[in-house]
Amino acid sequence: MDFITTIEDLEAHYGTPGAPSLRKVARQMTPLYRKWIMASRLCMLTTVGPEGTDDSPRGDDGPVVLELDPGTLALPDWRGNNRIDSLRNIVRDGRVSLMFLVPGSNNVVRVNGTARVTADPAMLARFDKDGKQPRTVIVIKIAEIYSQCARALMRARTWTSGDESADLPSMGDILAEQTAGEEGGRAYDEEWAPRAAQTMW
Repeated sequence: MDFITTIEDLEAHYGTPGAPSLRKVARQMTPLYRKWIMASRLCMLTTVGPEGTDDSPRGDDGPVVLELDPGTLALPDWRGNNRIDSLRNIVRDGRVSLMFLVPGSNNVVRVNGTARVTADPAMLARFDKDGKQPRTVIVIKIAEIYSQCARALMRARTWTSGDESADLPSMGDILAEQTAGEEGGRAYDEEWAPRAAQTMW
């Protein structure tokens, strides 16, 4: 198998990008990009560190990020599994990308920039939900914002194919597989949903 190993060969293979794909890039929030991002309750956060890359879903019951100013977004780190892979990466290498999704739309809006992690009490308080606050907040300086071509979500029929999860293994099944049956299984699955409901924030 032959591999493409130079940028020159790669660009020659693909040709020139269409003008709209370059002209749609903004360097900070604009009225229409703001409207789109504020409609998103789900984004994928990608980070990079010495051990490699990490991609983590981030969700909320309202806008997933808060705009601090046109060039800065804030993403709360709500409860999760405490692996803190993304946060470790950000502390060591601030480069991040975010991919914002809105149910029903085949478009995706992407933000690239740099991030820092804060536990500043005033910042945490801005995300207060009935007395509960995130452990930290990721503050992102925007380098560029642009919309992604809709073809990927259209090909995958992301919002139109219905529920296709019936035959998937549960997380309990996967945990049992990885621990040779020492952990996980049906009991894990049965306990998970009530536990998550009590610890969502």
